[in-house]
Amino acid sequence: MAKELGITARADNYAEWYNDLVKRADLADNSVVRGCMVIKPHGYAVWERMQAALDGLFKEHGHVNAYFPLLIPKSFLSKEAEHVEGFAKECAVVTHHRLMNSPDGKGVVVDPEAKLEEELIIRPTSETIIWNAYKGWIQSYRDLPLLINQWANVMRWELRPRLFLRTAEFLWQEGHTAHATFDEAEAEARLILHKCYQKFIEEWMAVPVVVGPKSEGEKFPGAVTTYTLEAMTQDLRAIQAGTSHNLGQNFAKAFDVTFQSAEGKLEYVYATSWGVSTRLVGTLLMVHSDDKGFVCPPRLAPIQVVFVPIGRGDERQAVLDKVKELADALKSSTWAGDRIRVHIDDREKETPGFKFNHWEMRGICLRVEIGPRDLEAYQCVLARRDDGKKETVQLDQLADKVVDALGSMQMRLYAKAAELMAANTRRVDTWDEFLKAFEGEGGAGFILAHWDGTQETEDAISAATKATIRCIPLEPHDPADIEPGTCVYSGKPSARRVVFARAY
Repeated sequence: MAKELGITARADNYAEWYNDLVKRADLADNSVVRGCMVIKPHGYAVWERMQAALDGLFKEHGHVNAYFPLLIPKSFLSKEAEHVEGFAKECAVVTHHRLMNSPDGKGVVVDPEAKLEEELIIRPTSETIIWNAYKGWIQSYRDLPLLINQWANVMRWELRPRLFLRTAEFLWQEGHTAHATFDEAEAEARLILHKCYQKFIEEWMAVPVVVGPKSEGEKFPGAVTTYTLEAMTQDLRAIQAGTSHNLGQNFAKAFDVTFQSAEGKLEYVYATSWGVSTRLVGTLLMVHSDDKGFVCPPRLAPIQVVFVPIGRGDERQAVLDKVKELADALKSSTWAGDRIRVHIDDREKETPGFKFNHWEMRGICLRVEIGPRDLEAYQCVLARRDDGKKETVQLDQLADKVVDALGSMQMRLYAKAAELMAANTRRVDTWDEFLKAFEGEGGAGFILAHWDGTQETEDAISAATKATIRCIPLEPHDPADIEPGTCVYSGKPSARRVVFARAY
């Protein structure tokens, strides 16, 4: 089936299946600029649904949106040593501010007289430019907390680009908050982690995640603690779905951001930053989709229901008239707090079979098929994208059936992904078992193993297996996972088990 539809089967080559899927589902395409992508309308519509849901969650907890410059003075990235070291190799640098006609008359060249006094960095992330602004905004404890988010694009030079998963330029949101105490910053980082990101990923994306702090070696440059949400793809690899960072006072000290406390003392503020990106679209694809194309959870689907009228001539017009009536009625119905999103495919030159495949590839949740005989019988056929099941439905029951099917599909997708994660999360206690788990080049699921807490051991394990510590779970599956033990590699004492996996 997959080959007939123009995509590689998952079982044959998962990486090629993903690449084919992104393009055949009309979500994105490669740009002429290496490493960048063109997000097509259907793909951008999914991102807009994500944006809307996340933006609502942020604002529900008191955050507001702002916008900061794309270009950052190079000197800013030198003020926090760990931060600049983490991003230095990924930065794109602006050195000149003007072009000129080429002396040979062929096109344009950089004007050598237009060299900038200080180079500008296209933002890889915005901590430095934002904290420079916060210095002028924060004077007193009355100015805190400062809870700001921005929706933006960033640039991180990517040597091995992959649509949605790793591109040089990508879209994201980045929250940057300031607080009077460490505990307030920690509460903020955890609130975003659980009440916004985990809630969105599990309830909207229907993707289960393992949540907890990163190891010291995997945390965000300049952070005190980095919290992560790790999902499992169908090829049993981990994919980082989002991060939330407690930055302590590192950036406040680097940019001299102080406030006068209620006791009259001058103190440095405490900070957080947190973000998710268009990588979530790739995560959605890798967790739910199949060999027929994109499978999109109903809460994020740009179109939830597509009507396919069938028939010719006068019969077709009668069917089409009824379909428009049904679609209008359905649009006034609601599910999960939103009006149901409906489309009518009234193209005359395409066969019903072509249309069925077209909408299946694009991940439309439900398809309503209706022809002259259906009209006579006052019924239609309702087809689900997730399991392919079809049901004959009376027309006056269609709205109720659609609402039920959308809810059922959302829950089924989560349950299926959770079942995959549970079946492929296991514990190992010896180095031989660990090596066997990561035989070959593919994913091995989530391996819970003891680790002695050292960077040396973490690096050695990664070098031997290409597996990294993805997360130190906040909510272990088994109470025994947080009991002391022996490191799987070094044999030294270990405080608890952590999650190892190969990752995207």
